[in-house]
Amino acid sequence: MRNTRTSLVRRTALVATAVTAALVLAGCGSDDGGDSGSGSHHGSASASSSAAAHNDQDMAFAQGMIPHHRQAVEMAGLAADRASSPQVKDLASRIEKAQDPEIRTMNGWLKTWGMGMSSAMPGMGHSAGSAMPGMMDAKDMAGLKKMSGKDFDSMFLTMMIEHHKGAVAMAGTEKAKGSYGPAKSMAADIVDAQTAEITEMNKLLGKG
Repeated sequence: MRNTRTSLVRRTALVATAVTAALVLAGCGSDDGGDSGSGSHHGSASASSSAAAHNDQDMAFAQGMIPHHRQAVEMAGLAADRASSPQVKDLASRIEKAQDPEIRTMNGWLKTWGMGMSSAMPGMGHSAGSAMPGMMDAKDMAGLKKMSGKDFDSMFLTMMIEHHKGAVAMAGTEKAKGSYGPAKSMAADIVDAQTAEITEMNKLLGKG
């Protein structure tokens, strides 16, 4: 009888040990899963941190530069069938190719920041947009659309120089006061690229 009880005790102990081992293994598995979950959580936290690592200036930069770029792209698009100078057509093409992707990038930032995609500044028409540095008003744009040949070239270059100067000023403010790394980097690129294009356009106008 005693042997039977001893056997039962041993069996119970073995079962308890097996259960404990299973629980320990399950716990380890849970820890691993927890780490993965924690990693996902950290990833979310990183994304949140990335989204939060911006200030009011970064938002103002994106909200303002998007419609500013859109107008430059609109102006550049007119050159294809209105400009007479191959140099002006080439410049206009480069402006479109550079600024279109930047518009998409800035809209992506606004979406990440919970602001949605920007179609324009709130309530902005061309006349309202003219309050931003270098923006043309509706009358300016209508005048450019009526031009062709050398007259178009001259007006396009004159307007785009002013437009670029405005963009450089806006980008300079972002470089100085922004906190979002990618926005500050884009601002630096805009300053460099558009300053060089201003020099190029002045030369085409015979002012260089």
